[in-house]
Amino acid sequence: MKHWCVVVTQYGGPEVLRVVEADRPEPKPGELRVRVLAAGVSLPDVMMREGIHPETPRLPFTPGWDLVGVLDSGRVVAALPIQGAWAEFVCLPERELVPVPPGLDPAEAVSLVLNYVTAYQMLHRFAKVRPGQRVLVHGGAGGVGTALLQLGRVAELELYATCSARSARDVSALGATPLDYGAQDFVREIRRLTGDGVDAVFDPLAGRHLWLSRRALAPGGTVVGYGVTTSLRGQGLNADRPGRRQRFRGMGGFACSIAASFLLPGRRRVLPYSIQWLKRLWPEAFRQDLGTLFELLREKKIQPLVARRFPLAGARQAQELLERGGVTGKVVLVA
Repeated sequence: MKHWCVVVTQYGGPEVLRVVEADRPEPKPGELRVRVLAAGVSLPDVMMREGIHPETPRLPFTPGWDLVGVLDSGRVVAALPIQGAWAEFVCLPERELVPVPPGLDPAEAVSLVLNYVTAYQMLHRFAKVRPGQRVLVHGGAGGVGTALLQLGRVAELELYATCSARSARDVSALGATPLDYGAQDFVREIRRLTGDGVDAVFDPLAGRHLWLSRRALAPGGTVVGYGVTTSLRGQGLNADRPGRRQRFRGMGGFACSIAASFLLPGRRRVLPYSIQWLKRLWPEAFRQDLGTLFELLREKKIQPLVARRFPLAGARQAQELLERGGVTGKVVLVA
């Protein structure tokens, strides 16, 4: 039996993505075969394709961090395999599969697996937000950004978000005060709007940007840094703190800069977050949090924004759209 899958045989731009026919995978002991109904398209996929993400597998490989699919038995499940989801079929360890409640749209459900779990864990397990607190979300129109805003509204937070001018209406509709990153100094605006700053900032840009985000905090506040995009393209995590000559390199430098934040005055913390690290260290937390999110979706307390749906054969177009920017919500490949 054959099936279709997307394969990267060399690192490069979207043109290196190939949709090929291959042997349908057979489950090994402890695995179950999943027919993929929906798979997410994310920036980590783009970075893997370019060969610059820490999780990049050896060539050749099939991209795809997150999926929702149906087992041979008919049960619908979700998983975060980190690679391999861009295929008609994939075999995964049974322990990594999370049941999906019946009746959910697979494209909406898969939006929860990477983006909303990331947002939920940063809000509740890292920043430990409380009702009435103020938070700033960078990239408020993106996949994780929209998740943070929706979950922040559920948590009764006062929300602010940086975004482009054209995304301001979308961000406002999610209950946040939009800040135009192209025209406004977000630190100055946050100080003007709040007086003493926000209680938490969620920053996917890292590097120099973390230190700017820290300036937007009220005393006792927390910045959660969760992005490696700019660093691995020569900016973010590898960039030094403004005004310092010493340049930190890679994730080790990020750890050093995080540790340094605890020694600086003002009781303002900077914490790193990685969904793949947390899932490996604490797999039960991933299952528990994803289950909570499925219930919120089933109860219509959250509504994932699906920006575009592409067939598997449209993987290249999906990544090109994501790389152009300006996408509100999640890009999804559907069966």
